[in-house]
Amino acid sequence: MTYQELYQELCRDLTAAGIENQRLEARELLCAAARMSREDFFRDRMTEAPEETAAALAELKKRRLDGTPLAYLTGEWEFYGLTLKVTPAVLIPRIDTEVLADLAITVGRSRPGPVRILDLCTGSGCIGLAAASHLPGSEAVLCDLSPAALAVAEENIVRCGLAGRVRCMRADARQDPPAALCGFDLLVCNPPYIPAADIGGLDKTVRGFEPRMALDGGADGLDFYRDITRRWKGVLKPDGWIFYEVGIGQAEAVGSILAKNGFFPKISRDTQDIARVVWGCGKPE
Repeated sequence: MTYQELYQELCRDLTAAGIENQRLEARELLCAAARMSREDFFRDRMTEAPEETAAALAELKKRRLDGTPLAYLTGEWEFYGLTLKVTPAVLIPRIDTEVLADLAITVGRSRPGPVRILDLCTGSGCIGLAAASHLPGSEAVLCDLSPAALAVAEENIVRCGLAGRVRCMRADARQDPPAALCGFDLLVCNPPYIPAADIGGLDKTVRGFEPRMALDGGADGLDFYRDITRRWKGVLKPDGWIFYEVGIGQAEAVGSILAKNGFFPKISRDTQDIARVVWGCGKPE
């Protein structure tokens, strides 16, 4: 079969399984199986595919139809213009999280001198890396409790060409910060925020494959917001900013947590008009 025939057959199978964006997914799976770029696929699509490519594609298709997310099969995902490595040790970056990254970058650009960024619960490093890549001269520290997540973030630092300005550190976001962490302009964080009792009701591609420790926010989903805001606010400069991604219906509660800790909170909405980011400064504007 040619690459084009393999692609068309895969499109039909994904469509029959009810998977959305089947053409995009089919192309990405085929490129992963053949270890080719998208450009290679379009150029060589009428070429006969090797048997090993067809076999590799069949295995990827089986796993995708069993529910494995596309990003874990291809091993990478795009976020804010960056192509990042992802593995089952980290959450798959979502487009809604780009709202947080964009706000942090906008605030960072308004500050004098080089900006220092702290990314807590960093996972793949997507937020901190996006901010560092768009703020020339900035420095960032990416923190996570999971050694496996930090290994992914370390690789992404190199992928993004930011090894001179970004580093990783293991830290527990629910405990006091290491003394060495201080003087940051921006604290960005997409913490676990799913109420524990709700995890079982998530889509199987999330609950069955993405790391639970990156999802479980405690009984009401707010444990990390309370602990981080109280314990980590001291790592910011007096006029520093904190940015949180929040779940549906959590914005007001997280804003209240910020206010109780001396911040002046704001709420911003994502591409679906959902209140998605709560952010604020320790000084009134």
